[in-house]
Amino acid sequence: MANSTSLKSDAIFDQMKLHFATDAGKELAKKVGFVYQINIAPKKIGLNEEIYIIDLKKGEVTKGPYEGGKPDATFSFKDEDFIKISTGKMNPQIAFMRGALKIKGNLSAAHKFTPDIFPKPSKM
Repeated sequence: MANSTSLKSDAIFDQMKLHFATDAGKELAKKVGFVYQINIAPKKIGLNEEIYIIDLKKGEVTKGPYEGGKPDATFSFKDEDFIKISTGKMNPQIAFMRGALKIKGNLSAAHKFTPDIFPKPSKM
């Protein structure tokens, strides 16, 4: 089975990379200052996950495991649930209670991972 699954979430991470290059993104990174690992699974949490790092110490988004030690908090989502949370269509607390979001690591760092981190979709 090939693990070359294209995730819908890839587009959001690409937008985040651009967002953190802006002044607003740099300010956000300074304000939060944590490193998050995001595990995105195509269908079921824990299977065939893609790993992304949102480094809000440096203001970077990268694909692959964190090279600088251990992330402050790790979140695991299904691709569709990550899309819903990042676009504001699902409340993260509700997702956690329903098991659609798994969290490991520093809970105070996890609390700073809010929808404000995601760039707002541009209005056309």
